[in-house]
Order: sequence, then structure tokens, then C-alpha cells
Amino acid sequence: MVRLMGVTLENPRELRGLEILGKGNQIRRLNSDTYRVVSQSGNGSYLVVREGSDWSCRCPDYVYRQVVCKHIYAVYFSLNLRQRVASENLGFSDVSEPSGCKICGSEKVIKIGIRHNKVGDVQRFLCKECGHKFTRNDGFERMKATPKAITIALDLYFKGVSQRKIVHHLMQFYGVKITQPCIVKWLRKYVSLVREYVDQLVPQTSGFIHVDEMKVNVNGRLDWLWNLMDDDTRFWVSSLISQRREVADARATFQDAKQKLKVMPIAVTHDGLQSYGEAFKNEFYTQTTPRPIEVRSVSIRERGLNNRMERLNQTFRERNKTQRGLDHEASAQLMADGTRIEYNFIRPHMALRGKTPAEAAGINLQLKGNKWEALIRKAVR
Repeated sequence: MVRLMGVTLENPRELRGLEILGKGNQIRRLNSDTYRVVSQSGNGSYLVVREGSDWSCRCPDYVYRQVVCKHIYAVYFSLNLRQRVASENLGFSDVSEPSGCKICGSEKVIKIGIRHNKVGDVQRFLCKECGHKFTRNDGFERMKATPKAITIALDLYFKGVSQRKIVHHLMQFYGVKITQPCIVKWLRKYVSLVREYVDQLVPQTSGFIHVDEMKVNVNGRLDWLWNLMDDDTRFWVSSLISQRREVADARATFQDAKQKLKVMPIAVTHDGLQSYGEAFKNEFYTQTTPRPIEVRSVSIRERGLNNRMERLNQTFRERNKTQRGLDHEASAQLMADGTRIEYNFIRPHMALRGKTPAEAAGINLQLKGNKWEALIRKAVR
């Protein structure tokens, strides 16, 4: 009598099916309904086929006695074990197969074992065409820290926690020992990766957009961060860093917004800066499309108050105030893009009834639980 997965096995054929499974490499999957099982006597193999809910086998036991044979039981136990591993994630970071070889693109890819890492077990694959061995890229391969530790660091960073406190938090609560340069490396890698992905997504915006600029301390120098967002959905469209606030810089912001929105806005609200007026004429006064309305919100008495942009700027200041200064323009741009990603896709907005701006703009990526990890995995795929 044997118990397997909470079930008591007394049938001799069930026990022999369990023996076949226990030997390993005895069951080969040909497709979702066909399996080849090696004979225990060593004389060839047998096909086990599923037709609807019924199983059949080519072995004499099934053909002549019309009973469920050990080969069918072996396949049945194998499928149940696979489902259990997939649902409970018993030590495997990813058991699904990649779409093809990284080198030659061939779909003739097989599993060749497990690599045991400090952060967990990773499935290895072999391409039968070119012989290349590889693991599936889930966004965290070759990283010493776990996906959970990395994404906790990202989440805390964009919530305004200093790097020193993030290091202390991971060590105190998770026993993960890292350094501040590790956090910087993770920021550069994953913000760049996710930015390339999300900037290809086209939001469904209202057509009424706001634009404003704010000062940012970059290595002791005050640079400018140009922000542009949609009125209804609060979707943060553009976040560009520049050393000046001239017409060319304002034009760059409008050009970036036109590329991401794909449609001409109905109205553009700004604070009356002269650079906006010139840039607005250069970018939106065209013969092929209707001309948007330019709304200059110089004072509170005028129409089109730009208060939503002031609130968005405050969101960035909440993160920037814990920093003594960014090292250079590239790091300032990286932090601005990361804050924009966190604002659009991670953090729910009270004014949007708990939705994120991306969800309000029709970009529903079904991010649940650890949203940073889910977003990174989508960006990789």
C-alpha cells in the first residue's frame, strides 16, 4: 500500500506505473494528447493516447484485457505531478518552455535538467538544431538577488525611501545583504527595460493635456524637468530633463508627446512661459490637422488652471527631496522615467477610484500582486 498526493495506491498496475515515473526519463511527451512510455522489460516503448476523457495504450495488457495499464497510470501520475509543481511552484522559478532558441530561432527545444542557484532552481534547455544550451529569460536571470528582493528595492526607492534605508530594510526583514551600488545597478537595468516597453503602449487620452516644468538639482546645478500629462486619465505622458528651458526644450516635450499619443490634442494648457507659445506654434500649427487650442493659465482667475500639473510635480518632489542631488543628467532622466512608470502603472490613484492612470487610459496589463515583477516579466516577453 502506497500513498501518492494524498491517495492510497493498492492496485498493482498503479504501483508499477509509479515505479515507471520514479525511474525518470521513461515518459516522453509527443503532444498534449500523446505520450511514449518506455517498456519496463526494456523491449521498446508504447504509445499512450488520450481521446477526450479516455486513455488508450498499445501494450498487450490494455489491448487484450481492456484494463487501465501501468503505462496509462504512469502518464496520469506524471500529469498530476506536473500540475502540482506548476500550481505550488515547488522550488522551480519557471517550468514553461521558451518559444524558440535564442541563437537560431528553432522551435526544436528540449529540457535538459535543472540549474541549482542560490535564488532557486532554474530550468535549462537545449536546442537540437544548433546545440545551444540556455535558460529562459524571465528578466531576472543571472541575478544574485531574488526577484522579490529586487522589486522591493525598486518599490521602496520610488516611494521616497533612501538607498541607505533600503539596504537596512532588506537586511533586517529578509536577511538579504546588498550595497547601495546594487540598487543603482537594478534601477538602471529595470527602468530602462520597462521604459522601452511601456513607451510603446498607446493610451486612450481625452485630448486635453497639461504641460509644466520644474527645477531639479543635478550635481549642484539646477536643470529642468518637463512634464506633460492627460487631463482626464492623469496619464503622465512625457518626462524630459534639460539644462535650459528654451523653445527647443519645449518643442522636444511636445514632439515626445505626439509620438506617444499618436493623435493631435484638442487643447494644451501651460503656465504662460514664452517658450511654450513658440513651441506650440511650431509643433501644432499644421495644415493637415485641426489646430489645438492653446490655453495660457497665468493666474487663478484665468481658465484652464494648471493645478493638476502642480500636483504631479509634487509627486516627483516627494521622491527627489530625499536625494542630495543627482550625479548627472542621465541619472536624472532615469529617475524621472522610473517615477513616471511607478505613477502610471504601479500606484492606484484616488481620483480615479482606485485605478492606475494606465488602467484609466485603457492600458490594462492585468498587473496583480507584485506589480513591479509582473511588469518586468511582461517587458522581457
